[in-house]
Parts: sequence; C-alpha cells; structure tokens
Amino acid sequence: MRRSKHRISAFSLSFLDIMACGFGAVTLLFLILKHDAISLESADPLLNAEVNLLQEDLRVGEEALVALRNSLARIDESLVEAQGLSARVVADIEKTRRELSAQADPEQQIEILRKQVETLERETANLREQGNADNVRQFIGDGERQYLTGLKLGGRQILILVDASASMLSDSIVNVIRRRNMSDSVKRNSEKWQRAIRTTEWLVAQLPQDSRYQIYVFNTAAGAVAGDDRRWRDTADRQGLDNAIKKLTQVVPAGGSSLINAFLAINSFDTPPDNLFLITDGLPTQGRKPSGFKTITGRDRLKLFAEATQILPRRLPVNILLFPMEGDPMAAASFWQLALSSRGSFMSPSRDWP
Repeated sequence: MRRSKHRISAFSLSFLDIMACGFGAVTLLFLILKHDAISLESADPLLNAEVNLLQEDLRVGEEALVALRNSLARIDESLVEAQGLSARVVADIEKTRRELSAQADPEQQIEILRKQVETLERETANLREQGNADNVRQFIGDGERQYLTGLKLGGRQILILVDASASMLSDSIVNVIRRRNMSDSVKRNSEKWQRAIRTTEWLVAQLPQDSRYQIYVFNTAAGAVAGDDRRWRDTADRQGLDNAIKKLTQVVPAGGSSLINAFLAINSFDTPPDNLFLITDGLPTQGRKPSGFKTITGRDRLKLFAEATQILPRRLPVNILLFPMEGDPMAAASFWQLALSSRGSFMSPSRDWP
C-alpha cells in the first residue's frame, strides 16, 4: 500500500485567524487609548480658566467668612460691655433717685443749685472782662454772637480805608438819591453808614497792642479822619482811638468814589503799611480827577478798578469788607480776586454784623 506524502502543519488556517484577531484587538485598544490621551491633552483652556476663577472665588469667600466670624465675635464682646455699662448707669440713676428722695427739703436744694449757677455766671463774666482787657479798645456788639471772619488782623502798621461816598447812604440807588438831598444828620444816621462805623470800631478793637494804625476816609479824595495825615498812631493811646472813632461818626457820606486816590494815600507814608483793610460797597466811579459825567457804565468802573490796583504796593495784604450795592454785580468778584492775589481776605458781612 502506497504511503501518502501530505505533511501535517502546526500553523493551520484557524490558528492564523486567531492570531490576526488578537493583533487586531491589540491595535484597536492602542488606538482607543491614544485617542483618550489626545483628548485629555487638548482640553478647552476656557474651561480651565473658569475652574480657576471658581476656585479663587471660593478662597475669597472663605476669607470673608472668617472675617465675618471675627466681626461677630467683636460685636458680641461689645454687646456684653454695653450691657454691663447699662447696668452700672441704671444703678447710679437709682442711687441718685434714692438720695434725692431721702432729702427733706427739695426747695432748699433748688436754691443751692441756683446759687451755684449764679456763681458760675459771675466767674464767666470775670473771665470775659479779662479777655476784653487784652484788646486795645472795648467793643460790645448786639447779643452774644461770635464771628469767625478769617480776617488777617496782624501787622505793625495797619491802614483802614473807609468808603465815605454817597453810595454808603443805602443799598439801593433810589434811596441813595433820596437821602443825599436830606440833612447831614439823616445822612450820618443812615443804617449802611452806621454799619461801616461799627465795622471800623470792631477792627480797631482787634488791633494788636504793639501795632500802629491810621484811619482814612475817601470819596473823590482821601484823608485821615483825625487830621494827621502821613503819621501812624499808637494803639496804646486809648484816648486817641476814641477820638478817631468820634471823628469818623461826624463824617457825612457824599460824592463819588475814587479808589485810586485812596490807594495813592498809601504811598504817602514814610513807613508803608503792612496790612490794609478796605471797607467799601462797590467798584469806583471816579478816577484821579472827576470825569464830569453823571452816569458811568460797569465796564468803565472795572477799568477804574484795574487802574487803582496797579498802584498798590507789592506784598501788601488787602482785606476787603464789602457791603454789596444794587446795580454793581462785578464788585464781589473783582474784590475777591484782589484779596486772593494779595494774600489778604474777603468777606461780605451780614446786615447785623458786627
């Protein structure tokens, strides 16, 4: 019998199929794992940023919570202290009430308290008199009002310029025209002019004791009220102060207002002033010489004001006390600018000042 020549192989078709399936499974698994890694590496950066922000908000919130807990603890401590203080106050009130109820004569206690008040009032009056004694001249105003003016009251040579033009008779043009035809007595007693006198008297009362002063009045011309031009007066001379104020009360407001002539008087002193007070009600209406015109425009008044300020000495503080006049709207701004540029002060006092 003939033996067959066919050989049996260990690597049959079925084995190869199994191996191919195995390799395919490994390849598929590798691809799946590689795809997940790429997905993780390419995560959205916006989402990462949002996560970081949420984590930061969480951290801030935790810090705020800690701060609130600390505040609550402090509030609790304050509440305990307040309750203890309240208990002590209530105990003190109750003790005082028992002491008062134990007293036999309430009227006697009231009388004792009244005497104590009178003693305190006398001591206060004595202190006020001692304070007034430091002033070069006593000035008593109406009521018990105290004023914070901001005026620079210092200086060695102090000049007070008082506007004595006809406009100082009233705040309105109609009343000025009406009053300037009246008697001198009526003019001197005009409310606005009396305010100017009281203001001057107040200024004099505030002068330093070691200073010297001079009071000038001006309308179309300027001159000292006491008749001693170009000479400084000592504030230590009480009689001289009283005489100067008395002379001022005898002045009758009249004529126009020449601010340049008033400022020219400053240059007439051998020793120039180092502080200037100007009491006026508006811009000037005259220059060095009378213009001859019956009316003047607001623009012309500004020009006259500018000419007058050009001759002022440098570094001379100008303190202005303005009593506003009807029909002169640029006066306040102009004088305020002058006070600012000269390092002085500006004020427009109330009608009952000082």
